[in-house]
Amino acid sequence: MEFPDPLISGRLIKRYKRFLADVELEGGDVVTAHCANPGSMMGLAEPGSQVWLSPARNPARKLKFSWEIASADQELVGINTSLPNAIVADAISAGKIPELSGYANLKREVRYGKNSRIDILLSAGADDDPRPNCYVEVKNVTLKRRAELAEFPDSVTSRGAKHLEELGDAIEEGFRAVMFFLIQRGDSTRVGVAGDIDPNYEAAFRRALSRGVEVVCYDCKVTPSSIELNRALEFKI
Repeated sequence: MEFPDPLISGRLIKRYKRFLADVELEGGDVVTAHCANPGSMMGLAEPGSQVWLSPARNPARKLKFSWEIASADQELVGINTSLPNAIVADAISAGKIPELSGYANLKREVRYGKNSRIDILLSAGADDDPRPNCYVEVKNVTLKRRAELAEFPDSVTSRGAKHLEELGDAIEEGFRAVMFFLIQRGDSTRVGVAGDIDPNYEAAFRRALSRGVEVVCYDCKVTPSSIELNRALEFKI
């Protein structure tokens, strides 16, 4: 995924009210940017750290910038949680994810479960193809507290636990269900669940695995011009 316009570099002054961030641009101007990330962004919102913003294309929009990339430990990290679904969907369509290849149809934001929407629904094209539909839930991962290990979640997520239960329900209905962790950084080799941050999510994850939910993990190559799917990572709980 390439950014449609060049990103603008600046220094983070502070993130506040979860969805707002004040940033000093290189010329000295201070702007308020939209922060499309409801998590804690642990380790990614340190005042003074370098960040990259995208300019709004809609002139009527109140906030003229969106925070796209943070820097931490000399690594660029994509923080915009509205992007992973598109990144994964494009990669599936391009045949870059072997674990999810061979499906003729891909739909996004399809209603299922208890008043939920699955991020990606894959289905076979031919009537004689015996493969069941595949439900793919995509989670954005940015947390890294130990060498080589990316973790999810970075804050308590009752919604995330609900999604795991619904993926398990899909398995029991005869479908395939996949939890896809997209790590928007490139400095890890494995992925795990941060049970100390959200024990209920870890318990829900263990239940989902016991019911047959699969886990697929890929990291990204993040630059100020693009965020691209990179390589498969190992998952351990």
